[in-house]
Amino acid sequence: MMKKRKAVRWINNTVSLFLAALLILVASIVIISKASGGEPQAFGYQIKTVLSGSMEPDIKTGSIIAVKPGGDMTRFKKNDVITFTSDENILITHRIVKVMPSGNNVRYQTKGDNNDGPDMNPVMSQNVVAEYTGFTVPYVGYALHFLQSKNGAWLMLIPGFLLMIYSGVTVWRALSEVEKEAPNKGTENAG
Repeated sequence: MMKKRKAVRWINNTVSLFLAALLILVASIVIISKASGGEPQAFGYQIKTVLSGSMEPDIKTGSIIAVKPGGDMTRFKKNDVITFTSDENILITHRIVKVMPSGNNVRYQTKGDNNDGPDMNPVMSQNVVAEYTGFTVPYVGYALHFLQSKNGAWLMLIPGFLLMIYSGVTVWRALSEVEKEAPNKGTENAG
């Protein structure tokens, strides 16, 4: 009986810890992404979601990638992979195929590994946002992209609700056990 109680207590503690950690993780992702202007950031690296297949097979559609922002954006050379802002203010991650000095600036001819030809317009060094680090996690980007949408924001409430429900059930069970073990006050032994 004592072993069973210890096992149940251990399971309760483990589930509570897991739900609390999940709640903290989700809240942290939201806070970090809002504080950094919508892009999650950790240890000086930004996490970006890949929404196209232009860099496949190395970077799959729906992946997340880590990029390192900052530094001298004229330092890149052929075969480096950079993230830049296009003329339409869209972030793109492509490989440099040609470096073209242009006064104090540098222009980069870029190409997606999966594309037939280079991009139409060269990228000015001031439009480079970050350098790709080589770190990618497939398919997580789909979930991250959804969580950052309006519908996905509601999904973030689920860990909190689960934790509250689980806490309520745990308290209710504990109170039921206390009531079972308490001596009945209305009965007396007539001796």
